Amino acid sequence: MDINFNENKQHTLASSTSISGTGLHTGVLATMTLNPAGSNFGFQFLRTDLPNTSPIKADCDLVTDTSRGTTIEKGEVKISTIEHVLAALVGMGVDNCLIEVSGPEIPIIDGSSKPFTEIIAQAGVVEQDATKIWYSLDEPLSFFDEAKNAEFTAVPANEYRITTLIDFNSPVLGTQHADLKHIREFNKEIAPCRTFCFLHELEALLDNNLIKGGDINNAIVVVDKEVSPTEMQRLAKAFDRDDIGVQKEGYLNNLELRFNNEPARHKLLDVIGDLALSGYPMKAHIMANRPGHSSNVALAKMLKQHFKKASKNVNVPQYDATIAPIYALDDIEKILPHRYPFLFVDKIISLTDKEVVGIKNVTFNESFFQGHFPGNPIMPGVLQIEALAQTGGLLCIKLMPDGLYDTYFLKIDNCKFKVKVVPGDTMILKMELIEPIRRGICVMKGSVYVGNKLCTEGEFTAQMVKRS
Repeated sequence: MDINFNENKQHTLASSTSISGTGLHTGVLATMTLNPAGSNFGFQFLRTDLPNTSPIKADCDLVTDTSRGTTIEKGEVKISTIEHVLAALVGMGVDNCLIEVSGPEIPIIDGSSKPFTEIIAQAGVVEQDATKIWYSLDEPLSFFDEAKNAEFTAVPANEYRITTLIDFNSPVLGTQHADLKHIREFNKEIAPCRTFCFLHELEALLDNNLIKGGDINNAIVVVDKEVSPTEMQRLAKAFDRDDIGVQKEGYLNNLELRFNNEPARHKLLDVIGDLALSGYPMKAHIMANRPGHSSNVALAKMLKQHFKKASKNVNVPQYDATIAPIYALDDIEKILPHRYPFLFVDKIISLTDKEVVGIKNVTFNESFFQGHFPGNPIMPGVLQIEALAQTGGLLCIKLMPDGLYDTYFLKIDNCKFKVKVVPGDTMILKMELIEPIRRGICVMKGSVYVGNKLCTEGEFTAQMVKRS
């Protein structure tokens, strides 16, 4: 990535770019085109060879097959082997892209992400206006796939970092690990790493006619057994090569390793591609022991649910009582006509042209607790709404021309009470303009938080009336 790359902004491609090749398992020749997309579009795939189809979101909940790569499916439309291009997009800092493909499978090319990072670099990556929201972990998460004997740990970190460990009980591979300390190193350290398989897996794929698009340069083949002359002849015929043989290191002589631990690095590549299906950019250290597509996708689903819950707190205002307020109680009384016991805003801690955040400290001494659920004091919902209304009034009055104004609410919609507010709580009152003020009419969204918990929300419409 460029040294001036702003990782806190969303990015897309500067122009469309294409590449053609066969699918590893289908053998179908297809062209894949990567297209620019708008902010918050994410990654979506579109089959251009089928009529009347719509884009399919790159979503772990749409994964239907992980046996020989990662396949997503919606309705009767499916796209296979998507992990290498997703890894390339993430690794190159692209957040939004429409991926068109004229066949059922992404071209395998050389079995790595390098051909895809190269065309992305040629097209260029451009910054968008939208902010990129990174999701972080507050505590470690762990996942164990008993069926695959795969183990994952995700821990809080300041970067997106991946560590993989593979151990197939193979004397050729041994135990290998790979570590990507920062995603900006992806293009150099991980993208060139090709997929691999064992000779016995290759034989099974050939027996079942499941490697129709295979080229001897698509994958590293680990030779984990003695190979008979008959089997060698069969391999020579399958790949149309007369010089097939086994190198002393235990690999088929179709290619030279790009790194000593290329298999472990490719597993790391797959983890990045599969975790992109969570849909959430993350800053975390993912440690993957014996990863594979099915367990990767299972982890993506776990992370998606975790970050989905966390996303509800992304816009929660933070309250620091040690910071001086924008409006103290004396300031508020100069603007609003309310007084004790019907003034429900103690201070304003944030005020812009679109949003205001107020504070209400709820104590047992509130007059309404004497008669509202005696013995089980709960802040009345209607008074929470009143507190929001008063907070919103401070925003609207600020935006009106000079003079004194009163705020009269015309309607309140979609009001929901989720968590009760009790004595000792500090209510954080947030009011946001949904649309600009026109002819004195204000439309706002209101939220009451206690800590990070959303307690109450609703939509408000008010009329601003100048005092005579």
